[in-house]
Amino acid sequence: MLDPMPLPRTAPMLAANRTVFFVSDGTGITAETFGHSVLSQFELRFKQVRLPFIDTVDKAHEATRKINDAFQVDGKLPIVFSTLVKSELSSVIRQAKAMHMDLFQTFVEPLEQELDIKSTHTIGRSHNTADSEEYRNRIEAINFSLAHDDGQSNKNLSEADVILVGVSRSGKTPTSLYLAMQFGIKAANYPLIPEDFERDKLPGGLAMFKKKIFGLTIAPERLAEVRNERRPGSKYAALENCRYEINEAENMMRREGIRWMSSTAKSIEEIAATILQELKPETR
Repeated sequence: MLDPMPLPRTAPMLAANRTVFFVSDGTGITAETFGHSVLSQFELRFKQVRLPFIDTVDKAHEATRKINDAFQVDGKLPIVFSTLVKSELSSVIRQAKAMHMDLFQTFVEPLEQELDIKSTHTIGRSHNTADSEEYRNRIEAINFSLAHDDGQSNKNLSEADVILVGVSRSGKTPTSLYLAMQFGIKAANYPLIPEDFERDKLPGGLAMFKKKIFGLTIAPERLAEVRNERRPGSKYAALENCRYEINEAENMMRREGIRWMSSTAKSIEEIAATILQELKPETR
């Protein structure tokens, strides 16, 4: 499966002429995260190939053939990010004509020597049944966030770790789900709407949980762009209306003493990290 790695809008759009493989005996999530962190430092486009569940020698040989084929097509060494646990599988992959970035050999083995102890040699431990309590907590947090998305319910709001507020389409829902999936954070979110501005009050029932509230805002121009994708030509998406809602929402958050940030130029990961740093929910 191939897909081009997206770059920031300011980066030059260069042709994808180098293939990157993410090889793993599990889901490949760790290999991809590892690889993306490194590749994001370069303003280039890469063809990405995911090779998960390489857990037998036969599968390792097949993966090696695919890597060698990419070398023949591209005329350049593919880049291989590997998190293979078993050394016999890693040895097969290393026979491929490629630049190899092995998480174990690069990081784990030097740490074993420094700490004078063998690692568990297990990648992606969070996906194992050994951590089933953590897994259940994340599932519970996801269900909570879905049930409390967009102000659907005030039920059990006292259980929330974080309550996000902001105008519609400012990034509340994706941030809530990211916090739930990645950290097991129970995140509710509530839209700030014109009725709230007219009452000059937070949505009903939120005032008593002010310590848990975090606000998201967004540049009016960006908000209008996002809303026009959803409801083109509507008053909801009009720039003048977006400016009004943003101005009123920010004024309300200032009056209420709510911590807030702009999501305009921030990734979900950056927003989530800021929220965790500011609110420090105990569930982490």
